[in-house]
Amino acid sequence: MAATIKFLLVDDLDANLLALEGLLRRDGLELLKAHSGLEALELLLRHDVALALLDVQMPGMDGFELAELMRGAERTRSVPIIFLTAGAIDQQRRFRGYEAGAVDFIFKPIEPHILQSKTQIFYELARQRDALRRTAEEAQAASRAKDNFLAALSHELRTPLTPVLMSAAALQEDDRLPSDVLEQLAMMERNIALEARLIDDLLDLTRIVKGKLGIDPVVSDIHRLLIQTGEIVSSEALDKKVRIGMVLESPCHHTMADPARLQQVFWNLLKNAVKFTPAGGTVTVITRTDHDTGKVVISVEDTGIGIAPESLPVIFNAFEQGGADPHRFGGLGLGLAISKAIVELHRGTITAHSEGHGRGAVFTLSLNPAPQTDQLA
Repeated sequence: MAATIKFLLVDDLDANLLALEGLLRRDGLELLKAHSGLEALELLLRHDVALALLDVQMPGMDGFELAELMRGAERTRSVPIIFLTAGAIDQQRRFRGYEAGAVDFIFKPIEPHILQSKTQIFYELARQRDALRRTAEEAQAASRAKDNFLAALSHELRTPLTPVLMSAAALQEDDRLPSDVLEQLAMMERNIALEARLIDDLLDLTRIVKGKLGIDPVVSDIHRLLIQTGEIVSSEALDKKVRIGMVLESPCHHTMADPARLQQVFWNLLKNAVKFTPAGGTVTVITRTDHDTGKVVISVEDTGIGIAPESLPVIFNAFEQGGADPHRFGGLGLGLAISKAIVELHRGTITAHSEGHGRGAVFTLSLNPAPQTDQLA
């Protein structure tokens, strides 16, 4: 529901306040009336106003002094002020008024259409600000509802998969089963594991959005994690006839990291590189030390389909797949968004580069070296 917009009217004469009220009264507008600067300040402590109309000549605290006090308080600093005055104002006093925060002067006797047209602007601005605020609140509420739904859905989907996955793996150890049954069980296990990975990605995404994705850093060997990850994706690369090469040359290859989470990043990058590289292509993992910064740099290069220039700025957004056809390549487009969040939790950076479609892609990570490397994770 739209909020009520409030104007503050300040004049020491009842007749003037009544006249202003009569000219400005309208639906959706509340007019707060004060007979003095002190009354006005009390009202401003309790109400947020879209406009203040201040009489210049008042006993005690005049309009200029009230405006200066309003400008000195954080709560009322941005309230627009229109001064009402019965007499001519010299240049010096006019300057003082604008310096105190006036946006305009209206001279008495007041012309109704002038007052109404000038105040209408601030009424409309206040309505627009309120509409924007309500839209933002509704969007935030919808986003929270979506995140809660994804978290609940992911949990409910993940729970029954675990025993099924364990049963499929256990059955494959039974050498009494025929070979065709074992092949079907292996296919089942792969598909269930893929489904579980997609659900885990959804759970990670909700943790990232809520700021609850944590890491447990220890001294970790980047080269070891890369080799292990290469072994994990090697069967998929072999099936696609994609060659994975590793040039691990960084003399400093230890970092403070959560090994499981860092391996998740490497797995996402290598799996994507294999997925988007056609048969006969190559994926190359290179490590080096940046001699200017001392950081460990890891690059994953492929000869795959590449990334369109317009997709590069959003490639790390959730559900973004760089312009690739999701029906052809599958996946939810969450891996890179999750990887970026994990890398940033490690105080590192990750970037993407491609010359365009058919020109391959390069993903580059930069991580701080471990302060000491006598421990391996």
